[in-house]
Amino acid sequence: MSEPLIPPKKKDPLLNTRAGHVPPALRSRAAKAMAARAGQGRFVLQACEDCAHVTYPPRDRCPKCWGALTWQDQPRGAVIEAETTIKASTDLFFRNHLPWRIGSARLDAGSMAIVHLHGDVNQGDRVRMEIKLDRGGNPALFALPEKETLNMADDPQLRVFTADPKYRRILVTDGRGPVGQAVAEALVKAGAKTVFLGNNDRLMRYPGQEQIEAMEGIEPVPLSIADSRSTEALAAQLGGRVDIVVNTAQHTRGGGVGFGGKLSDLQTGLDLEVSGLMRLAQAFAPAMSGRSDDGTNAAAAFVDVASIFGLSGKAGYAGAAAAAAARLSLIAGLRGEMAQTGIRVMSVLTGPIDDAWHQDIPPPKTAPVQIARAVVSALQQGQETICAGQVAKEIFGRWQADPLLTIREETQ
Repeated sequence: MSEPLIPPKKKDPLLNTRAGHVPPALRSRAAKAMAARAGQGRFVLQACEDCAHVTYPPRDRCPKCWGALTWQDQPRGAVIEAETTIKASTDLFFRNHLPWRIGSARLDAGSMAIVHLHGDVNQGDRVRMEIKLDRGGNPALFALPEKETLNMADDPQLRVFTADPKYRRILVTDGRGPVGQAVAEALVKAGAKTVFLGNNDRLMRYPGQEQIEAMEGIEPVPLSIADSRSTEALAAQLGGRVDIVVNTAQHTRGGGVGFGGKLSDLQTGLDLEVSGLMRLAQAFAPAMSGRSDDGTNAAAAFVDVASIFGLSGKAGYAGAAAAAAARLSLIAGLRGEMAQTGIRVMSVLTGPIDDAWHQDIPPPKTAPVQIARAVVSALQQGQETICAGQVAKEIFGRWQADPLLTIREETQ
């Protein structure tokens, strides 16, 4: 049984912050392909097209027959054949996290693999395997207990591979809308110490304000990511305290490119969603990067909630889809930058939200509570890309299978 996580003590400002080193970087294209799939929460291994042999670690050719390898989802079961504890290392990252448990696992898929071990896993145990991304974005096999155990998520070795919100301080950028409020409430229920809830106009009331601000753990803060001064002022105040940033800012307006759209709506959307994302990243990313290995409540993740139509476009919502596409591009670039500092960058993709700006789209739609659950799940699992709701999952699946067909289906 894992020991319960202890709330961190107030930090002594005179003590040096521990440097946030990351594990060694990826060395092959095959390993990066595995990381891309693991970031979606899949458990995939390479299988030979000729002899069907399943191999691990990632290779360019089958080690048995030299055949071509393809990525296939595999059963997650395994048995731990051996275990050991590393107590000394020359690697800068692992030196800060010793002792570290690893073991040999016989996968149900057939391969033998070196895996990281949860504290509740021992030799001879049957386990559930997952591919986790470490702080540098590298894929690694992690053995979890087959059944849920008490305080399972509090295992210190597992927390290195996740961004669990428990006892962390989180900034949600837009608390005036239903999505931001649902995300804030879900994070508090997931154990967050404080949720700083952004409000871009403190003189105007908004629906649900009294209820959300009355919740224990919610702290309203002035923030407009469309305003550089506002973003920089909040970063100067909270930059050293925020462990996770969740960007829920949205500006959805209907309209096409040549017909029915307003250039002013497009400009406002790009400034809020795209330039605003850059303002937010430039204000908070440097301070977060300096605290990526700062104990229990180390800075951990930057999360962006964007429309799935950034991948495919959407008839009647061309401007909103363009802003979402730009956000996804920026997030991809930020992910590469932050991987060098140990901060995870995550995308939560949503279908049309059940709000006033999507009234002409028939159900099913995505409820704010579904987005909130996806945000919490991504943090708890350490997942780079997650879809909120069935609509986003269905479109994402079609886009992965045939991007050009999906674009044509969604725009014509």
